[in-house]
Amino acid sequence: MEKEQYLTVSALTKYLHKKFTVDPYLQRVYLTGEISNFRLRPRHQYFSLKDDGAKIDAVMFQSAFSRLKFEVEDGMKVLVVGKIDLYEPSGNYQITIERMEPDGVGALYQAYEQLKAKLEAEGLFSAPKQKLPLFPKRIAVITSPSGAVIRDIITTTRRRYPIAQLVLFPAVVQGEKAADSLVGRLKEVNARGDFDTVIIGRGGGSIEDLWPFNEEKVARAIFASQIPIISSVGHETDTTIADLVADVRAATPTAAAELATPVLADEILRIRQDRLRLIKAYQAKLRFERQRLNKLQGSYVFLQPERLYEGYLQKLDNLNIKLRQAFREEQTKKQRTLQLLTKRLLAVSPKERLQSVSQQRTQLEKDLTHAITNYLGKREQQLLQATNALDMLSPLRVMGRGFSYVTVAEKIVKKATDLKVGEIVQLHLADGSAQAKVTKVMGSKENDRK
Repeated sequence: MEKEQYLTVSALTKYLHKKFTVDPYLQRVYLTGEISNFRLRPRHQYFSLKDDGAKIDAVMFQSAFSRLKFEVEDGMKVLVVGKIDLYEPSGNYQITIERMEPDGVGALYQAYEQLKAKLEAEGLFSAPKQKLPLFPKRIAVITSPSGAVIRDIITTTRRRYPIAQLVLFPAVVQGEKAADSLVGRLKEVNARGDFDTVIIGRGGGSIEDLWPFNEEKVARAIFASQIPIISSVGHETDTTIADLVADVRAATPTAAAELATPVLADEILRIRQDRLRLIKAYQAKLRFERQRLNKLQGSYVFLQPERLYEGYLQKLDNLNIKLRQAFREEQTKKQRTLQLLTKRLLAVSPKERLQSVSQQRTQLEKDLTHAITNYLGKREQQLLQATNALDMLSPLRVMGRGFSYVTVAEKIVKKATDLKVGEIVQLHLADGSAQAKVTKVMGSKENDRK
């Protein structure tokens, strides 16, 4: 065969890709399968769809994935709509998913259950709820300005508690923009801070209509509110995430207004009844205190006040008598003690002891004088012996026996060889000195020759 008949891999892939593209049956394909190898990525999602007999690669771009209302999990069975295409670099065919929902249960219901479980695990449902004020002055209502909700709330509030001020915060309650609108209104009410209660809600509808109240951002905004919130979404059988997070849930808008406000007529009647009970209680208390006053005014304390302190005067006299008697007894006791101590002091007088110590001191002085005298005598004898010994070794005593020494220029001559013939020397004798001239030096050969 000729070489020109062979196709390159790229040419074949382009041909197959074109076939996939122009085939109308592959441009909108409905598949059911199980998600495999799913790992959440920052933008586009890549995973597989499989069943018991086959597997196909799948890609879902960010624009389509961001519209999902539920969280995709590995192993989840889903229904997908998309187109089949061929990815040229690898030659694999894949499905590009445009829409996806859980198989066997609606996507919104799946998202509702997932968010409910997540927020419940975080404690948003079981956290302590704020109490509604008994007598609210201002109530903020977040709902559609054109729905029946606001009319029912206004009618009920005017009937029950007309002195409360209702302030409507118009919000979108259905559609894609509803969640952001509700969150913005909740933040605005809390930023103002001059409201006692917030009512948020809308009328009934399908799960799609009520879905903004199942959004996570709305639930967290309700949970973060510093003002108590009453949630009234849908009918009594509808339960949204907002109902579970709110401080109080009302089945209908009318019920929400009833929970938020007391009945003014009932409160006025209760005040009047309390006023009547207070007056009666005060009158009874006044009668009781008047009776006590009359009784006290008839007491002897007021009729004869001097009797009040007669007993105290008598008691004071008795205490004075006891005090003087106790003072005399204590004084006698101290005098006896003083006499006894005086006798003991005289018995141990220091006069005799002083005489004995004086005699001892005199004897010690004598002993000290005798000891010093003996010590000095011994030391004087030792000094004399040392002086004699030193004198025996003195050169003067040796010279007294006929010995002398010779100096030349005040230097002692020790050897004959240190002298020179004709040299003048100094002779030192026991009783004086004399000069002499050397005429001959014995023992020096050099001087002999001279």
